[in-house]
Amino acid sequence: MTAVLDREAAARPGGQDLRRTSRRRSLRHRLRRHWQLYALLILPVAWFVTFSYIPMANNVIAFKDYNVVDGIWGSPWVGFEHFERFFANPVAWDLIRNTLFLSLYGFVAGFPIPVILALALNEVRLRFFKRTVQLVTYAPHFLSTVIVVSMIILIFSPRIGFMADVLGFFGMSTNLLADPDSFRHVYVWSDIWQTAGYSAIIFMAALAGIDPSLYEAARLDGANRLQKIWHIDLPGIAPTVVVVMILSVGSIMAIGFEKAFLLQNPLNLSQSEIIATYTYKIGLLSADFSLATAIGLFNSVINLILLLAVNTVSKRVTGNGLW
Repeated sequence: MTAVLDREAAARPGGQDLRRTSRRRSLRHRLRRHWQLYALLILPVAWFVTFSYIPMANNVIAFKDYNVVDGIWGSPWVGFEHFERFFANPVAWDLIRNTLFLSLYGFVAGFPIPVILALALNEVRLRFFKRTVQLVTYAPHFLSTVIVVSMIILIFSPRIGFMADVLGFFGMSTNLLADPDSFRHVYVWSDIWQTAGYSAIIFMAALAGIDPSLYEAARLDGANRLQKIWHIDLPGIAPTVVVVMILSVGSIMAIGFEKAFLLQNPLNLSQSEIIATYTYKIGLLSADFSLATAIGLFNSVINLILLLAVNTVSKRVTGNGLW
């Protein structure tokens, strides 16, 4: 109704001014009516502005020869020199390869599991069993990365870990953490164990929003459980799955630093050294802030490109996207 009145007002002489006035009044009305909800936004918006948007200005360090004495804005401008230094380094392509492989491996192996877990729990009718599974799968998410890594080291330690005897019985390497080829498997599957249950919550919420009459109609038509999942559950959560997938792909290059760094050792360094750990060593340990900022900026730009590309493809193929 408001849109119709706005169009009618715009068609009259001076209609644009009337339309702007109407919008301002509408905004003031919404602010007065829902001021509590808008007040709740103040702290989150302030947090994002302070810690996400204002620091973006400091990315200019990537194009300068930064030194503490001259400061960020007083340091001399060097253009793309630090980007050239990074790509001229033979280590650069190993870092990009390790980061991409570890991220893609985690995405391909880990993304379907929360969806499958949510679909399976949605079919469970025994409440006690369902709640027990939910508790067991959710709990690891609340463990810190340090605790998870400590557990991994204790479990796979060749001296005190019980997995060493199991792996040795099958003729496999007894020290997976020292084996570069095994590092990726330990990293990815321990991450899936830690996050799958919590990630399934959003899909279970989407399943809870499906119209129950659809299940009743499918039951009357003689559909079995697999057919209900295929024809009702999956289409019902498809928009949510697409949005989560886009967000996951958009952060492929932003793989977590803490876990990779804590699991890292000189023996698995060829596979465990990723962009995040290398940036930490260059920026904080070597104090080469300009080069570290250039590497981080390159990483962020690649993530942005991936996010835009996946969102565009998703909009054209499925009609769903972030915007």
